[in-house]
Amino acid sequence: MVLPILFYGNPILRKKCSKINRFSYYYKKKINNLIKNMFDTLHKVKGIGLAAPQIGKNINLFIVDTPYFNGYNIEIYKEVFINSKIIKTYGKKYKYNEGCLSIPGVICSIKRKSDVYIEYYNKYWEKKSKTLTGIRARVILHEYDHIKGKLFIDYLSSKKIKLIKKKLIFIMNKQNL
Repeated sequence: MVLPILFYGNPILRKKCSKINRFSYYYKKKINNLIKNMFDTLHKVKGIGLAAPQIGKNINLFIVDTPYFNGYNIEIYKEVFINSKIIKTYGKKYKYNEGCLSIPGVICSIKRKSDVYIEYYNKYWEKKSKTLTGIRARVILHEYDHIKGKLFIDYLSSKKIKLIKKKLIFIMNKQNL
């Protein structure tokens, strides 16, 4: 089932997310269904990452799937991140254009570190840890920011925010239609 995506201005996008109780069987079942719906949604809009707050759920869950990623030659990467925690970001900072399903039509050059070490549970509730580099790290960092109530535009200078302010106001008003 395709879920509605929340737009910039919705207060849920600015909240820090809660951990998911991994010991609740009932909740696990609901989470598995939510994950399936998140992938349905992501594929419908041809995105590469989606975090639970973007669909109105204030929980530490995000997914990545990169078959629609244009402009970068990478292998398809598909993963579920439950109760994720970034342990370390490192490497050289570099700029790359980012966009967001919650801020449609806005693409900005954002500077992020090239490498990330993250711990999480996968969709089978197996504890995992991984080091990701380059564009994969960038996607993880972008989605993880959603879990912390942060958006990619928060990395922009006030001058750049002024340049996109009309677009942001339009997006905020769009959700009230």
